[in-house]
Amino acid sequence: MRRSRLRHLGLAGLLVLGSLTAFGALPASAAGSPAPAAGEPASAGLLDAMQRDFGLTRAEAEDRLAAERRATDLAPTARRAAGDAFGGSWFDADRGRLTVAVTSDAPPATVRAVHATGAHVRTVEHSARALDEAKTRIDRLDAPAGVSGWHVDPAANTVVVDVVSSDRADNDVRQFVDRANEAGPVTVRTVPSAPRTFAAGTVGGDPYYTGNVRCSIGFSVHGGFVTAGHCGGAGAAVRGWDGSHIGTFQGSSFPGNDYAWVGVGSGWWTVPVVLGWGTIPDRLVRGSNEAPVGASICRSGSTTHWHCGTVLAKNETVNYSQGAVHQMTKTSVCAQGGDSGGSFISGDQAQGVTSGGWGNCSSGGETWFQPVNEILNRYGLTLHTA
Repeated sequence: MRRSRLRHLGLAGLLVLGSLTAFGALPASAAGSPAPAAGEPASAGLLDAMQRDFGLTRAEAEDRLAAERRATDLAPTARRAAGDAFGGSWFDADRGRLTVAVTSDAPPATVRAVHATGAHVRTVEHSARALDEAKTRIDRLDAPAGVSGWHVDPAANTVVVDVVSSDRADNDVRQFVDRANEAGPVTVRTVPSAPRTFAAGTVGGDPYYTGNVRCSIGFSVHGGFVTAGHCGGAGAAVRGWDGSHIGTFQGSSFPGNDYAWVGVGSGWWTVPVVLGWGTIPDRLVRGSNEAPVGASICRSGSTTHWHCGTVLAKNETVNYSQGAVHQMTKTSVCAQGGDSGGSFISGDQAQGVTSGGWGNCSSGGETWFQPVNEILNRYGLTLHTA
């Protein structure tokens, strides 16, 4: 099916998915489906996915997407208005508005300025800078395997340290938590299992391969595509779904980070497309504006295809068995082995590449991604957009 589809499209190779990512040809069910126009809020398929994954009506899904776009556009202005009193921001799905935290010592004029932007204001004790500094101090600690990760939670106005429930009583975990508490305002939360990366051994399907590892393409950039760093080291050769040579890893970082980029050639080329896998029409990638915490987000990969969820946290440090990875974004989207490197997208805006998580797409779980703008800046790349 994929081979015949590729011949029909004249695509001999690389399809980088803007939000859905998987390496391979367009599935027949997605063939010929028109991409939404730039002014349209979302495709019918995307709205269907949001209804399925969020339990919304179609009208509620349309309203939420519109509200999230307004919140995304408003966030930089509201942050500037808050100044040094800024305590973080997030999208409040119940209110349908951006909420901005402002410290209790903020001058009344500052609070009025944030209100004037249209954001909802919440008073908090700690500034975003203070919370970020506390997290940075925790980043310097050596975390045991029983600590899943840590991140700033602006809505709770604290740094959340996630501990695997079965390891809560472990001496090394308890010592880490004690030292983390000394760093600043910390809340400890238990999670069911430790995160893991989503690479997989070689299996049939529509991936890209490096060695005996299968991963998923993230987003097209001019000259190649971005993906997860744990999928291959610099210089590693990459093969397509048909076994043909695509190119090589030009840069890769893992752990510490989890990003990489692959230069392509040999008749393969890049397009600003995210595969819908028959669940939604294929998506065009039009930019990389960062969605706020609380916004809906969708992911595609070569194993589980298209799934949606919510942005749960940003700038989280995730403690994999191979080492800690910093500046990750946590979501409620599920993923499984082989989805690593795949695209996270919000609307038509690229968000990041799948790194790892816990759980699966049968029972649920959480997944982290490395923000795409960080990857572009690190390697001096330009996102391929429609």
